[in-house]
Amino acid sequence: MSAWMRLRRTLDRLTIYLPLILFGLLALGSWWLVRSMPELLPPGTDKLLRVEPDYRLEKFTVKSFDLSGRMTREISGQSATHFPAKQELHIQNIRIFAENELGARLQAQARLGVSKEPEQRVELSGDVLAVRAADKKGPRVTLKGEAVTALMDEERLVSSVPVEIVRGGDVFTSENMDFDIRNGHYELQGRVKSVLSPDRKP
Repeated sequence: MSAWMRLRRTLDRLTIYLPLILFGLLALGSWWLVRSMPELLPPGTDKLLRVEPDYRLEKFTVKSFDLSGRMTREISGQSATHFPAKQELHIQNIRIFAENELGARLQAQARLGVSKEPEQRVELSGDVLAVRAADKKGPRVTLKGEAVTALMDEERLVSSVPVEIVRGGDVFTSENMDFDIRNGHYELQGRVKSVLSPDRKP
């Protein structure tokens, strides 16, 4: 058999196995690419993508209404940034107004408010001021502190840091507080001090 014929048969065999060889090379290349991707991307890239805010608001106001059309809640702020990974809305210079079906009204403000969407709560911090308007159930109540959490669905204000409460002419300070917005009652714990008005007994 001539050298030309042997070369021809060798080329024919290579042609038969060429698709298998190509598939093998493609599989090897894909395996290398998958292994190399984590090294090609900068460290922490995926984590940064997950925690970046997805939208921002400037000088906004959001209002909620019940079925009768009565406004039950209004939240406004200088700016707000939403973080989808934590389901949080960070609000600068937050202002809150709320009124329940019984007519109890609350106004609150702080330098920062962090709205926790799943828990339906707002964490207020920095010069927190909350005022429950006077009504048939009691006098005006003013609350001051550096950190207060508003439990919106439960209509409660709670704090685990020192707060000052002014109820009518009485002044109370406490290390812990649980304030029921609906009836104006509050529970104070820890070191509690009080200054009562002259017409009240200790």
